[in-house]
Amino acid sequence: MSRDQEHALEVRLAVAAAGTVVLLVPFAVLAAMVVGDVDWLHRIDQDVSVTVHDYAVTRPGLVDFMAAWCLAFDPWVWRLGALALVVWLVRRGARPLAWWVAITMAAGGLLGVVLKLLFERHRPSFLDPVASAVGYSFPSGHALNNALGAAVFVLALLPLVRHRPRARLALLIAGVVIPAVTGAFRVGLGVHYVSDVVGGWIFGLAVVAATTTAFLARRRRRATLAAAMAE
Repeated sequence: MSRDQEHALEVRLAVAAAGTVVLLVPFAVLAAMVVGDVDWLHRIDQDVSVTVHDYAVTRPGLVDFMAAWCLAFDPWVWRLGALALVVWLVRRGARPLAWWVAITMAAGGLLGVVLKLLFERHRPSFLDPVASAVGYSFPSGHALNNALGAAVFVLALLPLVRHRPRARLALLIAGVVIPAVTGAFRVGLGVHYVSDVVGGWIFGLAVVAATTTAFLARRRRRATLAAAMAE
């Protein structure tokens, strides 16, 4: 590894590590406010949920569209997509990257379930709900796994389209729009509060940053060891 490559690796490692901290801190603060049932956050969650529900309950077509969208971008759809990505990467000889994709998706999904069981937050409740969902509410599994999956796909595929500006832009836009719309629709369906969705987005990205840090640190250790053996 050249000096320039080593420097670039160290920069990416530092950015990933900083990103992990930057994301985990607001998630911890938000989680503490959810547990403490902070008044202003509770009011925002309730007011948004009621307003959105009142709008959706008279628009069954919109509800059907939101439900179909959320089904199309269900956490298990992302996991199956990630499995296909892993197989494709292995065939291309990118085994370390394939391992990163698999570990990141598995860790994020598992931690999301653990957090739900830890916080045990109940979902919004309405007399005339437009949709229903099982399990606890915080953080939103759809928001978490959409942010997680989108970030994984963007990071894995971005190098392949670095010389194709339109494809790169389309990939980046999809990586932002899909999780954003999915999270908004979970609130629209009345199965999550705004804070559930925001928490899911933040934690999903934090998992990606954490596994990226570990991946890059391992890569640096291997490069250092290889350089030492070559001397």
